[in-house]
Amino acid sequence: MDDFLKQIRDDHHNFDKGQLNDHIGNDPFAFFHQWFKEAHEAKQPEDNAFVLSTVNDNNQPSSRILYLKELDEQGFVFYTNYASQKGSELSIHPKASMLFFWHQLERQVRIEGLVEKIDSSISDAYFASRPRASKLGAWASHQSQSLENRDELMVRLEKLAALYPDEVPRPPHWGGYKLIPNQIEFWQGRPSRLHDRLVFERATVWSSDWKLFRKNP
Repeated sequence: MDDFLKQIRDDHHNFDKGQLNDHIGNDPFAFFHQWFKEAHEAKQPEDNAFVLSTVNDNNQPSSRILYLKELDEQGFVFYTNYASQKGSELSIHPKASMLFFWHQLERQVRIEGLVEKIDSSISDAYFASRPRASKLGAWASHQSQSLENRDELMVRLEKLAALYPDEVPRPPHWGGYKLIPNQIEFWQGRPSRLHDRLVFERATVWSSDWKLFRKNP
């Protein structure tokens, strides 16, 4: 076995940076906000990065890294190309999972629920806040489609820069989604792999009642 792979296999890191009590309140959004803020204050790199997993019409899951951009009392907002692979899959199966991992705090948050497009005015406001180059990139990239070579992309970008010398409007195929959860799991690493897992769950995404319970590690 390669020495590097042997080191990975034999790495038995012990988790010892915190614990989760049985009672963490009755509002999972408030508790997520608390953890999110603590990750930011701990200078966790890419603290708003998460893994988004979707499923296609053959029930094949796919995952990718995105960034959380907004959080309200209903759910978690991210932005993307509606015609991308994730967008196409969400149009077929409008459910997804999100996974945040803050390794400096030995914490994970798993979120599952329904995904819907947000109001266009909200997408417009966020798009307007982006740098010009990112705005042009949203037009230039036919996200997830095959590309002959990078020159093809750059030529398209140059043409768009000439087409929009001043303001760059939001593409109709680009905007935000909100994941409205029916389950949120808070995971805190503990010694001997006996991790703490506390789960908020509700019967439907629109229910106001959350049930809190602990899971085995």
